[in-house]
Order: sequence, then structure tokens, then C-alpha cells
Amino acid sequence: MMSSSNAPLFPTTIAGSLPKPSWLAEPNKLWAAWRLQGEELASAKDDATLLAIKLQEDAGIDIVGDGEQSRQHFVHGFLEAVDGIDFARRVEMGIRNDRYKAMCPTVTGPLRLRARVHAREARLARAHTTRKLKFTLPGPMTIVDTIADAHYGDRVKLAMAFAALLNEEARGLAADGVDVIQFDEPAFNVYMDAAATWGIEALHRAIEGVNCTTAVHICYGYGIPANIEWKATLGGEWRQYEKFFPALAQSRIDQVSVECIHSHVPMSVLSLLDGKDVLVGAIDVATDKVETPQDVAAVLKEAAKHVPAQRIVAATNCGMAPMRREIAALKLEALARGAALARQHKD
Repeated sequence: MMSSSNAPLFPTTIAGSLPKPSWLAEPNKLWAAWRLQGEELASAKDDATLLAIKLQEDAGIDIVGDGEQSRQHFVHGFLEAVDGIDFARRVEMGIRNDRYKAMCPTVTGPLRLRARVHAREARLARAHTTRKLKFTLPGPMTIVDTIADAHYGDRVKLAMAFAALLNEEARGLAADGVDVIQFDEPAFNVYMDAAATWGIEALHRAIEGVNCTTAVHICYGYGIPANIEWKATLGGEWRQYEKFFPALAQSRIDQVSVECIHSHVPMSVLSLLDGKDVLVGAIDVATDKVETPQDVAAVLKEAAKHVPAQRIVAATNCGMAPMRREIAALKLEALARGAALARQHKD
């Protein structure tokens, strides 16, 4: 666990992705095509990773990440290194319980990692920051919900197969010096009953023998139209978290990352995560309006009524990949200043 009595209150971190520079990929969109190829692309990804770290450090972020600069998408960036998947055989399918459609590759045989997936960017990031380093991987349930299956014939078997591969990569990342490995599971908010059972079991398989802090990120998705429209149907109180937080509290995962600001989640549900560090989303990624430090501090103050302050990490609601870079930078600064403000008032 990262929490300690000597650590400053409300350390800050990002959920995962940051916008890519326009020379690397088309800006302001998900699934943006790369501008380069071959070794030029690999070098450009390195440069973008270093820029992402510098951006976070300059903003005052305590636990930095690679900004997912080397991945076109948070799920498919992992899948590209997996044998048994046919990317030429794409199927249009409804994902997140048919909230929106995506062209998904197909599992056609036994799954196997060809090699380490993220060693290059993880080692580069570790070599260029002295701050705590967080790295993100897609969670097994979310992968299963973002791919077609023509081999395993069972979502649980498929999830466990992916969990074994994620475990290989997670062990490698821990050996590379990564301090926190976070598994992104937006599907937990869609398939709540399954999340409380085989969803958590698959996470346990993914973290088996992993010698660093582990986290799971649960949210209502990127700030894209399909997600914003879905959120508008959820009513004045969003209580999805209640259905699986008790199971998460009993799990072996160390930290839970939760969308909080502007999410209509009753903060009282955070008390169901007793014993866990809680990454409190205090930056809204679905709007270009930049939060004030006071906005951020207010979210943290409310969360601290239900979670011990020493267990709270200030974070963004979700990834910032589709956002304008200058807006993302300002939001990171607001996050750091807001956490500092909350810290002052708590001391």
C-alpha cells in the first residue's frame, strides 16, 4: 500500500491517458491514426512520453504516468502484442452493454504474449522521473467487452486467459520499477453483478505475485458523446458503485480509482471501500471548463467525510486522450493546486 502516516495528504495522479502531440497523432480524438511509422514512430512515442512526464511534473503531479503516449487506445494498445487475435477480422459490435458500437478484432485461437508489451515506455519513464510512477493496463472484463470471441466461447474463460497475460506484463512492469499498476475497468459500471464475482477474480489472477501497489480504475467513460448521452439517462443519483464496492473492499486490490466530480455519485458510497486507498476523481474530463483549485478542494473535502484523508489520492475522473492539450495542462495544474489547498485546510 502507498498510504503511510508520513506521506503528505492528498497526493495527486492522473487516471492514465493524456492528449498526444499533433506531430504524433491527430489531436482531439480517440483512436487517432499515427502520423509516422517504423523507427520514426517509435522515437516519436519516446519523445511524447518524456513530454507527458515533464507536463505532469511541471503541473505539480506527485504520481506520474507515461500518459499512454505509445498506445492508440487503452485496450487495443495491449492487444496488439497478443497472439491468437486476428486484427484483420474485425467485427462491429455493441460494447458497454450496447452503449456504442466499435470495430473489434477477433480472438481466433489460444492467447499468448509475443513479448513484453510496455517495457520500452515504462523503462524510459522510470529513467526520467524520480517521482512515483504509475502505469495502466486494461482490465480483463473490459478487454472481454471490447473484443469478439471465436475461440473460447465463454466470457469468464476468456477473461481468465487475458488475466494470465496481463499478469505476465504486470510482473514485468513491477520489475521495471513501476510503483503502481492500475487496471482500467469501466465495464465494472455496466456489468455490476459480474464485476463483484468473476470480474474481481480475474483481477486477482492479473495481480498474482505482482510486487507493487495495485489499483483498479472504474468510471463512466471518456468525455465522448455516447458516454455523455448515457450519463444523462442515469438520473440524479448514480449508485452503480454500491453493487460491487463491498466485494472490492474484500479484494486484494490496494487502490480504487473512482469518477467523482460532476458524476452524481453519492460520496457516501465511498465508505463501502473501507481499507482501500481511494483515488478521488476531482477533474471532469467531459468538459473544457477548467476547474478552480477551490472546486478540487471541495471534492476532496467531501470525500474525506467518508474516507480517511490519509487514504485519499486526488485524481482525474478518467483519461484525457481526446482533450485539447492546453486544456489538459491547465486541469492538471488545477488538480495540484486544489490538492494543496485541501491539504492546507486539513492541517
